[in-house]
Amino acid sequence: MNEGYREILRSIGSSKPTPGGGSVAALSLAHAHSLAMMVARLTIGKEKWEEGHEAAQSVISTSQVGVEEAIRLAEIDAEAFDAVMAAYRLPRESEGQKETRKSTIREATIGAAEAPLATASSASELLSSLEIMCASCNSNALTDLASASELALSAVNMAAMNVRINLDFIKGKDVEGL
Repeated sequence: MNEGYREILRSIGSSKPTPGGGSVAALSLAHAHSLAMMVARLTIGKEKWEEGHEAAQSVISTSQVGVEEAIRLAEIDAEAFDAVMAAYRLPRESEGQKETRKSTIREATIGAAEAPLATASSASELLSSLEIMCASCNSNALTDLASASELALSAVNMAAMNVRINLDFIKGKDVEGL
């Protein structure tokens, strides 16, 4: 592992709240895409796995974009949570400041739910494509494909928890009963 990778892990393990769970969900999705591409590349070009070439090519195409998207979602998640924290630090001495602060917190919290929601959606899409690929991929790499699936499923679950916690903090008639 290179120093950049280690730095990301140190950053996650620090006492700072970002990057946090939503970013880790997105990074898990990036890892899932990477493993899926590896299995797809081990499938393509091998006559024995010819039946799986089309599904493998599809996974490569979507996962190349998916890795970049997932990394961006990790960044967006951290930025969104930082915006929530900044909103909570707004002044609240006057009624106007209190209303501005309340509105800003609400909007920032909605924003903090959007990145993990996108992560969960993207991870679900990946899971569907992996299900198709598993029937005809290089069976020597099936455990790697299973690992990609577990990472994608974990990304869905982690992201969903982050969406839920953010929704719990959003107040207003438009979200009652959600």
